[in-house]
Amino acid sequence: MFDNVWLIPLFPLIGFLINGLFGKAIKEEKVIGGIGALMVFCSFVVASMTLFKMISLPGHERVHNVTLFTWIKSGTFQADIAFLIDPLSCVMLMVVTGVGFLIHVYSIGYMHGEEGFYRFFAYLNLFTFSMLLLVMGNNLLLMFVGWEGVGLCSYLLIGYYFHKKSAGDAGKKAFVMNRVGDFGFLLGLFTLYWYMGSKHGIWTIQFTELAKHAELYPVGGVVTALTLFFFLGATGKSAQIPLYTWLPDAMEGPTPVSALIHAATMVTAGVYMIGRMNFLFIKAPETMMVVAIIGAATALFAATIGTAQNDIKRVLAYSTVSQLGYMFLAMGVGAFAAGIFHLMTHAFFKACLFLGSGAVIHSMHHALHHAHSHDDPQDMRNMGGLKSKMPMTFLTFLLATIAIAGIPGFAGFFSKDEILWQAFANPHHGTLNFALWGCGAIAAGLTAFYMFRLVFMTFFGDCRINPKCKDHLHESPMVIVFPLIVLAFLSVVGGYIGMPKIIGELLGGIPNYFEHFLAPVFEFSEEYVKSQAHATAHHSLVLEWGLMGVSVVIALVGISIAFVLYIASPSLPAKFTAAFPALHRAVYNKWYIDELYDFLFVNPCKALGNFLWKGFDVVVVDGIVDGVGKSVLGISAALKNLQSGYVHNYALSMALGVVVIIAFYLFR
Repeated sequence: MFDNVWLIPLFPLIGFLINGLFGKAIKEEKVIGGIGALMVFCSFVVASMTLFKMISLPGHERVHNVTLFTWIKSGTFQADIAFLIDPLSCVMLMVVTGVGFLIHVYSIGYMHGEEGFYRFFAYLNLFTFSMLLLVMGNNLLLMFVGWEGVGLCSYLLIGYYFHKKSAGDAGKKAFVMNRVGDFGFLLGLFTLYWYMGSKHGIWTIQFTELAKHAELYPVGGVVTALTLFFFLGATGKSAQIPLYTWLPDAMEGPTPVSALIHAATMVTAGVYMIGRMNFLFIKAPETMMVVAIIGAATALFAATIGTAQNDIKRVLAYSTVSQLGYMFLAMGVGAFAAGIFHLMTHAFFKACLFLGSGAVIHSMHHALHHAHSHDDPQDMRNMGGLKSKMPMTFLTFLLATIAIAGIPGFAGFFSKDEILWQAFANPHHGTLNFALWGCGAIAAGLTAFYMFRLVFMTFFGDCRINPKCKDHLHESPMVIVFPLIVLAFLSVVGGYIGMPKIIGELLGGIPNYFEHFLAPVFEFSEEYVKSQAHATAHHSLVLEWGLMGVSVVIALVGISIAFVLYIASPSLPAKFTAAFPALHRAVYNKWYIDELYDFLFVNPCKALGNFLWKGFDVVVVDGIVDGVGKSVLGISAALKNLQSGYVHNYALSMALGVVVIIAFYLFR
């Protein structure tokens, strides 16, 4: 039934090979971009057909393993090239191929004129292939291949402008910090394989087989250790405390890269991995608590930083870190479906926001170039009044901003409110629930504030750009605007397939289709989910409606504060900064976490490297090598005198040799 799913990752791989091998010879941008976009669109078509087939099946038939061939077989160990097709992988396939296709189309216009155009699209296709391999793999090892693939592609794309030192440094930072997380992933994989094999004789890394034996995992103990290892991997890939600092620096890559990494692919991998392995995490309540705490703390911490950034892309970057925190909060309280739902809605509005910021940067760069101005095209302090110059970009950006702010009726409201309610009402973390909800609610208010601060500074008020540049500001071409329109539409309507139960009942008993669709994936954690549903059901409807109203009010307060500070009284921010300079400086400098990491880790590692280089490599290694060379030179200098070129010297040497030999035999 699902025998053709191998085509989904194959198409982007073909696009990578064509553009990577022949793109430089093809030269024509429309052909190169068309090949890249077409391959992802073909994957989207096959993924859509797969989804429709999945929907038509009854719930108990929605999990299928499609094996292509055996990859590795050694003793009891076997790993196949095989794909797991179930509701969770179908959701991820639609997000990766659907949003990924729109980003590819957008890139055709945005990257026009770039010297490495073919290289960029080759990397994009390879990135898409790697992410598809990650979400489709039916075993941990194949997932890890895709996991490493997106890590490699992030390095290549973040450092795309490799002639810039900042871009090269950002690429290396992302690569190194992800290696820390990947070490945790591998430890978890090895520990799980060893435990199940040595303890129970089940030598497997296949997800469905591991899930079938969920009753064999003890609560706590070794399961806590291995789930913490896996969570370390997730913190690196999905940019959570303490491994989040690479993500804001990833803004050095082209804007379509930011949209692809932050919305559709790489950073959602950690959330997906925990959802895929829910049967393990529910057996480790300590790990679940850690996941929830880290998620809530990251959501709040990153949101505070976003309030003081002036680079339009960095505001969105810290917004991504914060929204990922919400997803981990959901996973930590057992609301797996809600976490995946927010992953999907976030892909819609965050891709729209990043691509919208790219359209603004594209227009700003064009205008500044014509005026020979060296102002920063990404600094919001150089913008203002762009809604009249770029009406479609403004409208789509505004809709996506309303969605991420959690305003009722938009996609972000449905997914974010469900997470906040589950964080408050879940029965698993006791009195910690209120703190988890509080962090999420405050982060929601800060999100509404800094996102509307971005909108007001960019699109409203007087245009602060160099006066010579104003006439050159314009709306982007349709190849850039079209993806924005589609994503803005999804940002509005995308939440209605996962309406919370309380709203569905108010509208005539509409079920939460998204949660029901994902139910087979979480059947092995059914008791855990049921206990949560039972606990939430025992809270009054008044409480649930009240908390929903509070979250909406908090969001509206954030928007109102942004309006007062940046529209009604634009002089107030400067006064606030002057009144609290230390606080503003700390937030603007990201609470000095990068400097702290440099002091604790980066600089000591550099010092150790320099010591090993100068103290060991130069003195010992180079000393031995140079010593051998000098010895050979000394010996050869002495021996070269034997080759004088005079015949009488050679005759004398032969005579002396004969005398020595005769003497040896006479006197021995």
